Parts: sequence; C-alpha cells; structure tokens
Amino acid sequence: MQKKITKFVLILAVLGLIFASGYYIGYEEAKITQPDEEIDFSLFWEAYNRLNQTYVNPDEIDGERVVHGAIKGMLNSLEDPHTRFYNREESRKFLEDVSGYYEGVGMEVGIRDGNLQVISPIEGTPASRAGLRAGDLILEIDGESTIDMTLEEAVNLMRGEEGTLVTLVIGRNRETHEFELERAEIQIPSVDWELMENDIAYLKIHYFHHDLINEFNEMVPEITASPANKMILDMRNNPGGALDSALEVAEFFLERGDVIVKSQEADGEIKETYKAGGSSVTFDHELVILINEGSASASEILAGALRYHRDAKIVGQTSFGKGSIQTMVNLSDMSNLKVTISNWVTPGDVLITDKGIVPDYEVELSMEDFEEDRDPQLDKAIELLLSN
Repeated sequence: MQKKITKFVLILAVLGLIFASGYYIGYEEAKITQPDEEIDFSLFWEAYNRLNQTYVNPDEIDGERVVHGAIKGMLNSLEDPHTRFYNREESRKFLEDVSGYYEGVGMEVGIRDGNLQVISPIEGTPASRAGLRAGDLILEIDGESTIDMTLEEAVNLMRGEEGTLVTLVIGRNRETHEFELERAEIQIPSVDWELMENDIAYLKIHYFHHDLINEFNEMVPEITASPANKMILDMRNNPGGALDSALEVAEFFLERGDVIVKSQEADGEIKETYKAGGSSVTFDHELVILINEGSASASEILAGALRYHRDAKIVGQTSFGKGSIQTMVNLSDMSNLKVTISNWVTPGDVLITDKGIVPDYEVELSMEDFEEDRDPQLDKAIELLLSN
C-alpha cells in the first residue's frame, strides 16, 4: 500500500486560527446587563482620561483599539488559551478556517504550558514538506520572539499571500532549527479511503470540517460494496473541527441511542448528552483506530465513543487532550468572543481535557521510520485485525 496518507504523523500544520478545529461552535448574541457592582470600572476611565491628557501623540489614540485591547486584557486574565477575542477581520478569518480554506503554511498551533507549539499537520502543505513535526516549539516568527505572543498574533504572522515567505525558528529536543516556508493556498482535506490487502478498509479522516459528511456519504456505498470485513480508522494528526460532523460520522458506527459524548460543567454536572440518532447504514467491521499526539477534540470524541461502544482497539500515542467546549458570542461591532463553557467527557465518563485518549497499544514513529517510509503504527493495526 502506498503510504502517502499515513506519512509521519508529526509533520507540522497551521490551520488558520488555532483550533478552528474541534470546537463546538454555537453562536450567541451578547446580552447587555448592568456591570457587577463589585467591579470598579472608574479606574479604567481614569486611566483612559490620563492617557488622553498625557500621551505624546493623543491624536494617535484609536478608541476602538483601546476598547478591543481592554477586552483582550480581560480575557487574558482568565489564563485560558481557548477563550479569546476576535475583531472583525479575525472573525472573518476564523470563518474561512472552518470552511476548510485559507492561505498560509498549513499547520495547526496551540499554546501548552505557556509555549507556542505545533499541534498537528496537514498533509501536502509547505510545513509538511519541510519536515516540521507535532510537538515542535515555535520560538520565533520572522525574527520576532513568540514569548507572550497571543495565538491570533502568531497565526496572523504565519498566514499571508500565496508565494510569500515566512521564517520560523523551531525548538526540538533542546536544539533550534530554522525553516523558511513559502506560503501556499491551503485546502484542508477531509476524508479518503482505500481497500487494502486481506479485505481491510483503510479510512483516513483528516479533519472534521463542514463538508466532511457530504464526502463521507459518497464513500459509504463504495465501502459497503467492497469485500472489506475489517476496518482501520486513521485519525492521526486530525485536529478536530465541527462537532456536528463528528456526530454524523459516529452514527455510521453506533446504534441508535448510543451516547457519543457528554458536556460537563466545572462542578462535574453533566450539561448535555449527545446520542446517535441511527443511520441507514451501520459499519459492523472489526475496527482498529489510529491516533497520535496530533489527534484533538472531535477526533478524540469519536475515538472515545467507538472504544466504549464497539470495543475498538486504539493504536498509536496519547492524543492531544483538547476537550474544552467554546461558544461564539457575537458583539455589536461584528467582533466576537470565543468563550469556554464546558468540557467534553467520553461515554465512559473519561474527561478528555489535558488527559487525551490513551491508546491500548502505544507505538511510536521515529524519524528513521519517516525517512524510510515505514509506518509501525499502521503495521500494528493490521497485525491486530489479522490475529482474530
């Protein structure tokens, strides 16, 4: 089998705005209420007035930027990298990312332990071809240090017009490496499949964007008409995407009424339970799932549900652990707040946030495997299916 789809799962990727993947994106209108009486906003106005009175160039003070900066500071005080403010332009780019298209270098990034790092790759992109990997630390972007840089600032620096260049300084294994990448048009793939030897269906889900279910539906008749009686579901380096897409795919594997995922409040109370509605076609193949540290959010949700209900074995490495849920709140000037509202919990009550999905069989991929086009994770999955 040609392994171009299963290449070293640690090749870098930056998906427009970090974690456009894997989030429940609900939209709400902001409701204007009286401020908390315990908060003294007079200090803000005092500082603003003093700024206008004393700043060397008062004409350069932009009121909108001041307000947006204050909102960002408010959200930064929460120390939650997933609760963020998007101005009008950032909101537009966010919607582009969810649609599966943008111009940039093709990698998804996030902040973990205060460091900007690569989360998962998009195959066939400039970052992938350069050999960047999940887990790499991004230390500099075009000579600018990423210390104290917000996710939006980092992503905006890496995105840009097709054909332009961006230089990244990467930290890996206590060494630094410099990569010059040429930006390109990034079309985020969703899903493909092939029939392997021994009647094994190999299904690769790259990303849960909104068009996934349409492409998936086109493949279902081909898979069911094939002689395949076993299946490998590969979600390595899948950063997540739209929750609805993950729920729709899950229904092809689960029985009506099976719990797919639950949302949990901070106090442990279950807020909402998502169940399979049933499908006209149900894959009953013996199933093995592939994940790695680049598998996040919606891919973690699907893996957890299939292990619980289908006893699917999971091979690879512990997933990223992106289990929080965000909702988008529309503000009056067409800007948005993305606010964490709860956490995802598997049907077996396993909290995904910061823990991830731990594989049943831990198998690593080395750089030597990548260079020699070997895939021991895939080999292990095949071994498990053929041993039964």
